[in-house]
Amino acid sequence: MPALLNTASVMMCPHGGTVQAVTSNTRAQGGGAFLLRASDTYVVAGCPFVLGVVPHPCVQVQWVQPAARSKATGDFALTESSVGLCVAADQAVQGTALIVMTQPLVAGL
Repeated sequence: MPALLNTASVMMCPHGGTVQAVTSNTRAQGGGAFLLRASDTYVVAGCPFVLGVVPHPCVQVQWVQPAARSKATGDFALTESSVGLCVAADQAVQGTALIVMTQPLVAGL
């Protein structure tokens, strides 16, 4: 089973920008931090992507495949196998989010 993502998980856009999770979950924890859900907000900072000569950075992540069964406070949780699309300000998809590190203690489907 893949590990669940929490607020201590490290995620990046495919261009090296850092993904910051903003969650309203203050109840369900896993591995010592609050679990992340598909409905939370994910902001990308520091994406250096340039389209031609125009900066076109990733600004947020939209999760399209959360956990199939695991929920945290009524919404589907995210796991290492979840798929998130990094998008620019104009909603253009620029690649998938990279999950660099997460807690290994709690898993889910």
